Amino acid sequence: MRTSNPALNDATFDNHALAGEETMTIQGTVNKSFILIALVFSTALLSWDFLTQLESGLIYVIASAIIALIVGLVTSFKPTWAPYTAPAYALFEGVFLGALSGFVDSIYPGIAIQAVLLTCGTFLCLLMAYRSGLIKATENFKLGIVAATGAIGLIYLASFILGFFGIQIPYIHGNGIVGIIFSVVVVAIAALNLVLDFDFIEQGEAKGAPKYMEWYASYGLLVTLVWLYIEILKLLMKLASRD
Repeated sequence: MRTSNPALNDATFDNHALAGEETMTIQGTVNKSFILIALVFSTALLSWDFLTQLESGLIYVIASAIIALIVGLVTSFKPTWAPYTAPAYALFEGVFLGALSGFVDSIYPGIAIQAVLLTCGTFLCLLMAYRSGLIKATENFKLGIVAATGAIGLIYLASFILGFFGIQIPYIHGNGIVGIIFSVVVVAIAALNLVLDFDFIEQGEAKGAPKYMEWYASYGLLVTLVWLYIEILKLLMKLASRD
């Protein structure tokens, strides 16, 4: 999803490398990704029980989700701010995910840990497939994933807007066969976005991206993982509600 980002300008990267400035590395990005994931888990664990037990807990959850969205948008448009905004995004996103997971787990016990394990397993499988060359981030592959992701975004946006008028897009949000197939497709597209993240990180190092891009790339990877986790959680909820 970041293949068209102006921050990936070859000339800009080359200028940083030629100037002898510290540049982006894969290891540096991995380290920062672990930091962001640790921040998400720390606030998620704190909010798991705490916010769900408060009468005003819903307000805090909604507020944290809105703040995370705003900070995320700022990060997307201002990559140079990523060393500061990416950790902030991780903290607020963790509050939201912790409360959401705690609420869902209270209805379907054990479902949250299943979603976490499936997300981790999917990440590792995609990483191994990418590193082995089984999946390659060709231009056609990137365009296809970006187009599919955009289509899903439009469907969710339309569903959100129509919801204000009491209208729901039929089937896709239900636990019927169509709804489950839709969720499986969305999970697959979310997972394949990880390949774009891996390619972005690899290209960033190869082209000598400035050091702050490690935080930006880590933020992009975290966004994909959060999306993947939420979609897996929704799929598991649909399956559990059929029992």
